[in-house]
Amino acid sequence: MTTLKGRLLVANPAMPDPNFHRTVVLLLAHQDDGALGVVLNRPSELDVDSPLPRWERLVADPPVVFVGGPVAPGAAICLARVPDPPPEVPDAAAHHPSGMDREGLGGWVPLVGELGTLDLERDPDDLVIRVDAIRVFAGYAGWGPGQLEGEIDAGAWFVVVAESGDALSGDPDQLWKRVLRRQGGRLALVAAYPNEPSLN
Repeated sequence: MTTLKGRLLVANPAMPDPNFHRTVVLLLAHQDDGALGVVLNRPSELDVDSPLPRWERLVADPPVVFVGGPVAPGAAICLARVPDPPPEVPDAAAHHPSGMDREGLGGWVPLVGELGTLDLERDPDDLVIRVDAIRVFAGYAGWGPGQLEGEIDAGAWFVVVAESGDALSGDPDQLWKRVLRRQGGRLALVAAYPNEPSLN
């Protein structure tokens, strides 16, 4: 199986599930036993400084908690941008010279490029790598074995390459259209699909 980890799932405007209407999902994991991702364009009205005051200074604009998906809404997932990521992650048996192990370089686990997940249980003052921005998600999107592949085959999702600014976009409300437009061709046309086709 070719993993789609690090790719974007862009919802087809005909997506019947209201949880994913016009969403852009970043896949954090994709294996034989299923997939997991976070919705990048669903900001809530809850400021991050309310549940996580220690992390407020690192939060990207808008500085709110995002709704990552319908699964486990009480769980927090953090994406963090590290401007100078280590060249490689040590293998399971090895240890980084600083003492950091495979569980993450100081709590940061790389995903793609400068982007990775960050352990919010740690103290931001104890970070051993430089983090210049984070985004916090409540909940996530999850799929069982073969479920995501079936949805993609049915045309529910467009699978595209993520760009560096997508995950921490300062204008999440326009992310769905922006990602589609940059694909060109048919997908660029999909970006113009009216929100309420009956009113077109």
